[in-house]
Amino acid sequence: MAGRVALSAFIALIVAMGIGRFTFTPQVPLMIADGQLTLTSAAVVAAFNYLGYLCGSWHAMRTTTRVEAKLKAGIGGAVMLTLLSACVSDAWLHGLVRFVIGWASGWTMVLVAAWSNDRLHKYGRPGLSAAVFAGPGAGIFLSGLLAVFLHAQQVSAAQAWCAYGVLALILVLPILRFLPRKGELHRPETAPEPLLLTSGLKKLVWSYSLAGFGYIIPATFMSQMATARFPDSAFAQFVWPVFGGTAVLGVGLGILLRRFGCTNTRLALNLWTQALGVFCAALVPGLSGLIVGSVLMGMPFLNLVYLSLQYAREMAPLHSRYMAGLLTTGYAVGQLTGPLVSALSTTLSHRLEPALYVAGASLLLAGTLVWRRDTAAT
Repeated sequence: MAGRVALSAFIALIVAMGIGRFTFTPQVPLMIADGQLTLTSAAVVAAFNYLGYLCGSWHAMRTTTRVEAKLKAGIGGAVMLTLLSACVSDAWLHGLVRFVIGWASGWTMVLVAAWSNDRLHKYGRPGLSAAVFAGPGAGIFLSGLLAVFLHAQQVSAAQAWCAYGVLALILVLPILRFLPRKGELHRPETAPEPLLLTSGLKKLVWSYSLAGFGYIIPATFMSQMATARFPDSAFAQFVWPVFGGTAVLGVGLGILLRRFGCTNTRLALNLWTQALGVFCAALVPGLSGLIVGSVLMGMPFLNLVYLSLQYAREMAPLHSRYMAGLLTTGYAVGQLTGPLVSALSTTLSHRLEPALYVAGASLLLAGTLVWRRDTAAT
């Protein structure tokens, strides 16, 4: 039973997050080549996606009716809208589609996290709970490998959207009957006392919000950076699947090391590692800088999600869904700010590097906020 819950939640995050949200990154070079976007308008379209993610996660945090239906609608919506993207060529219409996909993935992330965490902790399988969060990385890895093939075939952006949508559909169909039934996500008879946001919880929310800002700029433009720096290199397209693959490996390493040190200490170390990756991608020349940066950014990427939710659970054990929503909302605010900063950077300097420096600094600050555990919150 626990394995079925974990696998269903894992695949749901592959589809809604790894494919629905993050295939935009390998699509940016194709969409620019097809004349659908510029580097600046790509940042604005990405911002629409993160605004939708913000709205969806905030709504999921507060929703009390038809919760299970919204989870399924989030997963299904990510699939169908990925397919619909093939029919869109205007930048503003892409922005609208990315907004709705963002909303759907916000629903999915918060509700899947709450459902799988609650179920797997009741089954006494916290390791599986951590493994669920490898889903977005696995989706990035799969879609990234598909992107390498699609780029090699010189397909159009529309054809690539179709391929991603079909992959998502194939993955989601087998798990639909295993998703939570009515009543599994909303149990008003067990409602806890109102949550008091202690200083420890506030620092965690700020840290996680900065993490969302810090990673999203390189994550959005990694494929485009590789293509721009090395236009004739086939290896440049492997930067994105390297990011996704190392994110999955990072979750496995995090599970193995989960008994070493406190949750907040491991969280801070992951944030600082990701900061090092951002600076590496910005400062180290050659393809090696992007590859090493991808590894250092990807390895902690999904561990940060699990460790932040775990730390919140330790400080507020009766409010797991609310905290999942609050953290995801803060993360989405950070993500929304990131593309706007990158658009400002490319407009004023015609370079992405200044935005990357700001992103790396924000990750350093995020780690500092959670390095010391707030004794008042324990």
